Amino acid sequence: MGLITIETFATLDLVGQAPGGPEEDPSDSFPFGGWQVPLMDEVSGAQVDVAYEGTDALLLGRRTYDIFAAYWPNQDPEADFVGLFNRIPKYVASRGTPDLSWSGSSHLGSNLPDAIREIRDRHENIKVVGSLDLVQTLLREQLFDRLDLWIHPIVLGTGKRLFDGGAVPSTLTLLEPPVASSSGVVQMRYARGEERPTTGDMGDVTR
Repeated sequence: MGLITIETFATLDLVGQAPGGPEEDPSDSFPFGGWQVPLMDEVSGAQVDVAYEGTDALLLGRRTYDIFAAYWPNQDPEADFVGLFNRIPKYVASRGTPDLSWSGSSHLGSNLPDAIREIRDRHENIKVVGSLDLVQTLLREQLFDRLDLWIHPIVLGTGKRLFDGGAVPSTLTLLEPPVASSSGVVQMRYARGEERPTTGDMGDVTR
């Protein structure tokens, strides 16, 4: 069974909406599209490169897929990610009928959890990029194995958040010490645990 990894960028208040540019979500109600760009540096860029090593499938929501399908096929095939993203299978979660003209694209069925379990059995290293609505389903159904999270030193106070309606009580295990870049971006890599969170009493002398 393969691993499903959520690759996501978020602010300190866990807003994950449209980090790369206004076109990612042109909603007038979100004025901060592209908030990540001024904070990218060589360290965080290299971390992202490493995170995609060995990827053999992409799992995408409809909006992210449409953005990718309009961009990646038209880029220099020698540039970072271009060959990889154009070559590997792309699976699209959508209630509509997306244009699947991007080579290797497939539309997942209406029973999304079952469809995701099927592709998990088919691939070794599946990455989820952006796709915050899809992420809520993965969180709710516990259909992810890893979470690669880059926290950026900025607070927006508005926008779609990473844990925005899909979170259920869960434990996560930190896989390696967090690494901070010179611009203050902190990468944290987690594995999903199998247990529910436990509670305690700070006043208990036996703790």
